[in-house]
Amino acid sequence: MPKSDDAVMATLLERLRTSGIDVDDSPRRRSEYSYDASNYRVRPAAVAFPRNVDDVRTVMRACSASGVPTTARGGGTSMAGNAIGEGLVIDTSRWMTAVGTLDAGHRAVWVDAGVVLGELRAHVERATQGELTFAPDPSSQTRATIGGSIGNDACGNHSVAYGRMTHHVQELELVTADGAYLRAGREFLRAVDETDAHSVGRAEEILLELRSLVQANLAPIRVELQTIPRQVSGYHLGHLLPEHGFDVAGALAGSEGTCAVVVRAKVGLVRKPKTTALLCLGYEDTIESARDVMTILGAKPSAAEGLDAAIVDIMRHRRGAASVDSLPQGNAFLMVEFSGDTITEASDDCERLLEKLRADGRVIDHSIVTEPLERAKLWRVREDGAGLSSRRIDGVQTWPGWEDSAVAPERLADYLAELLPLVRQYGYSAFMYGHFGAGCVHMRLDYDLRSESGRRKFEDFTREAAKLVVAHGGSLSGEHGDGRARSELLDVMYSAEVVALFKQFKRVWDPAGVLNPGIIVDPEPFAASLALEDVARPGPSHGEQAALLAAAVVPSAEDRTLLPTVSPFVGNTHACIGVGRCRATAGGFMCPSYRATKDEKDSTRGRARVLQELTRVQGSGRDGWSTPEVREALDLCLSCKACSADCPTGVDIAEAKSQLVDEYYRGRIRPFTHYSIGWLPRWLPLLTKVAPIANVGTRIRPFRFMGELLGVSARRRLPDFARSRRIRRSIREAGLTDGAQVLLFIDSFTRAFRPEVVPAAARVLRDAGRSVGCTPDACCGLTWISTGQREGARRRLSRLITRLDDGTDRDIVVLEPSCAATIRDEGPKLVGGTAAARVAARVRSFSVAVDEAINRGWKPKTVPPQAAVLQTHCHEHAVFGSGAQKRVLEAWGVPTIVESSSCCGVAGNFGFEAEHFDVSMKVAEHSIIPALGGGGREALVLTDGFSCAMQVSQVDAQRESQHLAIALDPESTCGA
Repeated sequence: MPKSDDAVMATLLERLRTSGIDVDDSPRRRSEYSYDASNYRVRPAAVAFPRNVDDVRTVMRACSASGVPTTARGGGTSMAGNAIGEGLVIDTSRWMTAVGTLDAGHRAVWVDAGVVLGELRAHVERATQGELTFAPDPSSQTRATIGGSIGNDACGNHSVAYGRMTHHVQELELVTADGAYLRAGREFLRAVDETDAHSVGRAEEILLELRSLVQANLAPIRVELQTIPRQVSGYHLGHLLPEHGFDVAGALAGSEGTCAVVVRAKVGLVRKPKTTALLCLGYEDTIESARDVMTILGAKPSAAEGLDAAIVDIMRHRRGAASVDSLPQGNAFLMVEFSGDTITEASDDCERLLEKLRADGRVIDHSIVTEPLERAKLWRVREDGAGLSSRRIDGVQTWPGWEDSAVAPERLADYLAELLPLVRQYGYSAFMYGHFGAGCVHMRLDYDLRSESGRRKFEDFTREAAKLVVAHGGSLSGEHGDGRARSELLDVMYSAEVVALFKQFKRVWDPAGVLNPGIIVDPEPFAASLALEDVARPGPSHGEQAALLAAAVVPSAEDRTLLPTVSPFVGNTHACIGVGRCRATAGGFMCPSYRATKDEKDSTRGRARVLQELTRVQGSGRDGWSTPEVREALDLCLSCKACSADCPTGVDIAEAKSQLVDEYYRGRIRPFTHYSIGWLPRWLPLLTKVAPIANVGTRIRPFRFMGELLGVSARRRLPDFARSRRIRRSIREAGLTDGAQVLLFIDSFTRAFRPEVVPAAARVLRDAGRSVGCTPDACCGLTWISTGQREGARRRLSRLITRLDDGTDRDIVVLEPSCAATIRDEGPKLVGGTAAARVAARVRSFSVAVDEAINRGWKPKTVPPQAAVLQTHCHEHAVFGSGAQKRVLEAWGVPTIVESSSCCGVAGNFGFEAEHFDVSMKVAEHSIIPALGGGGREALVLTDGFSCAMQVSQVDAQRESQHLAIALDPESTCGA
């Protein structure tokens, strides 16, 4: 806001706080909410977190009286810039998350605006035993909220069967700019509370003006609005026509928070299909695939989605060849789904359509997929498109901007035949996917939004693309809304008469213009407020620099100028594009701290945005860690590294945090835990020699209290140190030999706390047909990395790599998954060079090694347990994937497998630190505690990670967990 408005804002915030409203104007919070998933950055003055409707009314009355602009926000996943704004941002997603009583008879339910779509779907399906579901399913459904999805009029993969949010909204409860609390529906707009004179009067006033507005403009509304299935641009005034039942709620869908703040919605439900079959079609190119859309629609599918080979190539590069191996041959693909009461019925529909398409001669290959896991895998290719395509294989980033155009399905091929040459004419490369059955095209382009010339080119292209889609009778937006990306272009699409009508509609609801200003009406220029304007291109990280130097590669002149000026975490954090998958509460390991707190600051996205703001202000200054907003944002990062794998753009906040801490503390005194836990492998040889004394010491209350004062939690159950004699006996028992086929890496944690794992692992590997040797005694430096002592870690990793690079290609099996991940992932980045790459390629976690042995034909000899609870270490998940242990258990014959869905909550030193103990246990409530309960008391609990084993013992001191090697040991009695 302008400086002259500072006093106004201060008065407003004081008023809100006095009223008990949770409002935050800290620099960190403002940074987190300066972005959504679009190209834009607008820094708000403050963020409010209302807990109920009364809070929203209080906020709106205060803002209206002060003239402060207000932007309502849900999951913050808007790709058009409609969830950011100056003034006050209202986030309904944190507290307004109640789901009302489900009315199965009328197939409807009332929900708060902050309810996440995927969570609503899961709730409905549980409550109706799978009979009903909530239909809209955009790719952001795991974090997009009801309020935001109504604001954008979102759709999803199944829109050809179920339409847009408009078709599922029956009634809305909303708060107007001046605080009136109204309910809107078909043929009515009234006060929720009839004793509230202000709301009653406002409802009557608005209703009268709406009827007058529509009656005076019947012709332009009928001619220009609702002409194609995905006409989302502008206001949906066609719903107010008499023939459409004067549906006020429908008219507000797609209004992007510019007319009122949606606080609750009554949404319709649909019958959940009993089963589905997926027909995947391969084509020579995307235009050819679009020419088959009308034939496909004639077969009445439940979904008809398109994607190009560029998306598939990125998926293959990022997720591996197995992620796309069910796709047919081709350079473009259509995914057509049919629902049915039986899988035979759905498959027959696929076959009948295929016969028609063969006659047209455009399909070059196909596959019909009926197995649920294979279907899910294929849908993941389509659903991950937006995030994965944000970065080309060569690392160049791509951006939205012209990502949401739509035409009538019958005109899709002709539109693409002109759009794609236009893209090439401007020198862009496109990554395209979309709801082809509805004529909606999503694409990301490699714009240069940093330079002035690049922005001019972006602006010229966008204006030409807008004229092109309108020439084909299409819409600027088919799902994401106009926002800052397209509102300025509405006069290209609509007549001056309709644009003026939009302004009248906005004024009826919001006469003072305080709600989301600059969107749809009186628009901001679409090339203004671009987040990358004059932001330097990210330079290489420390690891990339090290790799270049080790490989004797001379950086380019441009890179050389960037090396001394760009902080190493810049490229990492600027990879965040706001997709927001880190805000999902289920699926994947990311982000455990957000799941514990539900606070944006504890999401990967929130942290990345704070660091992006830091680089704007501070460049490469080494005091970044001392900045209060940075420390607050990163404080609850567990360094679990799940974001490096689960984030579609690969943001690695653990690495960024390590680098920041390293920069700040270089040459300074560090916290005690950096020397105790951070240097633990250095102390372990001494502690194991005096194990009996050390173990007694960890249980004496005064010593525990002293540890608490120094930062090590007195509430954390500490492990017993193994005696040196026991360690030596275990290694002898392992029978390790020289010249073996497999090398066993005995890490510091296994050696000091679980030495019995060593002989068990050796026996399993020998039983699988491999002779087993031992690697040289060395440390991978993991604890140095997690505490931001990167030079110490680099030295240890360098020594380790030198010792392991023995000229062979023998597998190196690492018993502690976090150590395996460190050698595999951090070695090439911190040390660099061909030796680090060779060693990294040889490293296996134990579960991966056993999985590979099973694939070669080996079977475990021990009797499997009846049930198992599986906690995959988060570092193993991030670097090796989380499927190996489960595949091993399935091959072993374990009938019931319960998986923990996220980090256990310890993640190295985090869970041992006094200040983080409570959050550590809160994280455990999300994942490992429910898994332990679901598996039953007799279930085998598998924790290959030492930190995971410690959390299990903390949760239940009577519950023993085991390393996979112990469970599979041929001499074990497990399961018997």
